[in-house]
Amino acid sequence: MPDRLSALDASFLYLEQPTTPMHVGAVAIFRRPRSGFDYDRLLRVIEQRIGSVPRYRQRVRHIPGGLARPVWVDDEDFDLSYHVRRSALPKPGTDRALHDLIARLMSRPLDHTRPLWEMYLVEGLDSGRLAMLTKTHQALVDGIRAIDIAQLILDVSATPREDGGQTWRPRPEPSPVRLMRDAVFEAWSRPGAVVDNAKAAVGDAAASAGKMVDVLGQVASVLRTAASRAPGSPLNVPVSAQRRFAVARTRLDDYRKVRSKHGCAVNDVVLAVVSGAMRNWLLSRGEPVTVSSTVRAMVPLSVRAEPDGHASMDNSAGNRVSSFLVDLPVGEPSAVMRLHQITHQMRVHAESGRSVGAETLVRLGGFAPPTLHALGARAASGFSKRIFNLVVTNVPGPQVVLYAAGATMLEMFPVVPLAKGQALAIGLTSYNGGVYYGFNADRDAMGDVEMLAGMISESLDELAGAAP
Repeated sequence: MPDRLSALDASFLYLEQPTTPMHVGAVAIFRRPRSGFDYDRLLRVIEQRIGSVPRYRQRVRHIPGGLARPVWVDDEDFDLSYHVRRSALPKPGTDRALHDLIARLMSRPLDHTRPLWEMYLVEGLDSGRLAMLTKTHQALVDGIRAIDIAQLILDVSATPREDGGQTWRPRPEPSPVRLMRDAVFEAWSRPGAVVDNAKAAVGDAAASAGKMVDVLGQVASVLRTAASRAPGSPLNVPVSAQRRFAVARTRLDDYRKVRSKHGCAVNDVVLAVVSGAMRNWLLSRGEPVTVSSTVRAMVPLSVRAEPDGHASMDNSAGNRVSSFLVDLPVGEPSAVMRLHQITHQMRVHAESGRSVGAETLVRLGGFAPPTLHALGARAASGFSKRIFNLVVTNVPGPQVVLYAAGATMLEMFPVVPLAKGQALAIGLTSYNGGVYYGFNADRDAMGDVEMLAGMISESLDELAGAAP
């Protein structure tokens, strides 16, 4: 019997609209090796390794009449060259041109008649660089059976590991009669599921989305905050189908110095830096900012626990993500006081749940940032736009150099999808001494997203230079 999508995974298909595609992305920048790097070389690497993630050669098949959730079936016409594409930037190949290309590519929904992922090799960057962009639907990346395609191609050595590859023969696609028969049997054995499936089939995505909180973790510590509406913000507007993308580059040592000075966590420093940048951005727009002004962020954190309550380091069960609501104190003029207020909020969350530290996360999944950003976006999608203003996902990565087919990875920037009514999503990943921010924004509402990205370094400098 084909694997049936879970209620959560299926909900991302039902939630998708032209203005809110449900795919998560990652942009990796590489230095071209002296031996060269081309499209055919990338294809060979993926073809050798894709057998370890069978989901990337499967597509979604819907059940006639919506009697049951869709199933995963092998794509008998799977064409790797369709999913792995190439593009090039016009000279001089600037970062700005790359960001414009990423925004356009991320604006396009994935084709639901094919496996739900794409990868782009982008050539023509200046200084001998190239980029790889991945797009993966959130219905595909569940952290258990499927990981992001970016994790598949990365190595810890400039010499790629040898994978013999496997001869793949797709299983025959089940007939409509069999799909109906399986659905009828499931309806007979689980009659309560029929009502849920019927609701989903007619587009009642809210019914499915309402289940996400239970699936993705405990959020009891934020219920008091969630009971009140998020503060008014220019971040919460109807969004278009087009995006803008910007980045910020910082150094991990600067965050560690602030952490040591103030006795907090690196994630607290990150949120304080975002708070300072958001404050300056609001002021630059002439928005009213008072001492009590806040911007509410949805902050997904990975949590793992054994039945006895102890944190687990076994990755066989996948990663679990809980979303916490944090009121960023953008009205507070003191950078240090902003940090202290955020530290207090995060300690309350830590005491109510079981958040996992950065070192543990890296050990759990190797280089897992793309997958964990996807899980964070999934968690955030289950909440109403009335509850929070933006999403901030922060996922630690390894502090060693990684390679793809011999090319050295220099940077990686997340591209977190926008939820309905959300004009901005911020993702950041630490890697090899750097902390890299990706700003995915609505094109119409956030024409100044590059200005906001530039304020990240200013906010970090302000916090690092503040007296303890």
